[in-house]
Amino acid sequence: MKVICAGMSKTGTKSMQAALKELGYNVYDFMENFEYLHDDWVKILAEGGSTEDFRRMYENVDAVTDIPGNIFWDEIHKAFPEAKIVLTIRDEDKWIDSVENQYSKANKPIFFVLTFFSPTFKKLGRFGDKLACAIFGSASKASLFKAPTINSLLYKMKFRRHNAHVLQNAPKDKLLVFSVSEGWEPLCNFLGTPIPSTSFPRKNVRENRPELVKEYMANNPTFIRAQREMKISFALFVGLLGFGIYKLSRTTPTTWMDTIGGALASLRS
Repeated sequence: MKVICAGMSKTGTKSMQAALKELGYNVYDFMENFEYLHDDWVKILAEGGSTEDFRRMYENVDAVTDIPGNIFWDEIHKAFPEAKIVLTIRDEDKWIDSVENQYSKANKPIFFVLTFFSPTFKKLGRFGDKLACAIFGSASKASLFKAPTINSLLYKMKFRRHNAHVLQNAPKDKLLVFSVSEGWEPLCNFLGTPIPSTSFPRKNVRENRPELVKEYMANNPTFIRAQREMKISFALFVGLLGFGIYKLSRTTPTTWMDTIGGALASLRS
């Protein structure tokens, strides 16, 4: 582990992931933590973890961004004391506005269909809920017809406390306080890497968030597997539904109504 990005989500973490990848680092963001370290994180969230656990989890990883690594930055740094720490910052009002906007877009019908028909996507949702409870004390409740809401006051308090904790406890000689709007120069000077000739990446910002979702759906292994599971499960569902309708059509109304009535009676008893 060479770089620990301790900034809260929505402070440019996806841009940081892209930037570090461009600099040649092997980066674990939220999805990589889910895909490769899910069981480790579930254990840590339920029972706690040791320095040895974090050293084993990240021994072949160069950098970590976004949740859950940013929240556990200090524990990861204990396992890799030579790693550098980047605290990405953002104006608080703009930050909470971005958080609320992202939640408001979370009730897309495709996500509910995936959750219903894909075990993998349901597992991903449970993982996100566990992290939300650990970080903010509660998980938002999504609905197909109503966007999830958050406690903005609580979120802003957590945001301030997290940043204060990093500023107070991170070794000053290993800490960079950084805004992605500053571009390559301060980051590369801090990391000791050449400055790329390309523009600094801008990922998961409001205007290009739909493109990021499309990119995940097309290229991310978890989303690809979830879509495949959805197609199989939906096909089975339609097949069973069709078979059930066929069987009902072959019986008299009295027979299938008696069957339904008997099933309801058994449930009441």
